[in-house]
Amino acid sequence: MATPLRIIVPVKRVIDYAVKPRLNSAKTAVETAGVKMSMNPFDELSIEESLRLRAKLGQSTVPDILAVSLGSAKSADTLRTAMAMGADRALLIEEDSEIEPLVVAKALGKVVEKENCNLVIVGKQSIDDDAGQTGQMLAGILGWPQAIQASKVEVLDGGWVQVVKEVDGGTETVKAKLPMVITTDLRLNEPRYASLTNIMKAKRKPIEKKKLSDFGLSAIKRLETLKLAEPKPRQGGGKVDSVDGLLSRLKELGAI
Repeated sequence: MATPLRIIVPVKRVIDYAVKPRLNSAKTAVETAGVKMSMNPFDELSIEESLRLRAKLGQSTVPDILAVSLGSAKSADTLRTAMAMGADRALLIEEDSEIEPLVVAKALGKVVEKENCNLVIVGKQSIDDDAGQTGQMLAGILGWPQAIQASKVEVLDGGWVQVVKEVDGGTETVKAKLPMVITTDLRLNEPRYASLTNIMKAKRKPIEKKKLSDFGLSAIKRLETLKLAEPKPRQGGGKVDSVDGLLSRLKELGAI
């Protein structure tokens, strides 16, 4: 029989993946005013995987799935999406200023201890800063084993979890004992769409709210963004009539 899983899934509110980001006038950050926001796609995978584990192992083995978000009050919308998908509860740690990954990991560590969680399933990165650090930092803070970039998760008897992870040139299979941290990759699953009924139910569910200060933390910034710049436009390609023409053109460009 599988060990009961008490799962925490961190979720983040980001610019929708289909929106082309624009820089603000000061060139110091990405413009978010009036821009469509949604749940980080990798976090959708994490919610979906926790729900699939429950469907496979049963409600008694996965009795609780807690979605946690750190951000402004508007992050409550992201948490309601998580509950509409199937998460049982939601916790919002409100902070209006930008939060760096280390502070996020420390806050999540406090939540893990408070909730007596034994499995954290978190997206391998968020599509806004692409830092890809939170899961690894959280595992280090907790002293837990970690399996990153998971493409398959299987819970075994005796509290063991086997994870197939993406690596350069293929996949690698690792096994660790609970408690542990897993970060999700795109090939893990395909997230479900929340039904209208569940969306309406999620609107009525309470969201627990805390502040960073409640965990003895503050949004200390260790990094300063000096300037952002858009990538240079890509130049169009050209055509040649023969291999000799290609070689001549490459020589002109100094490529060979």
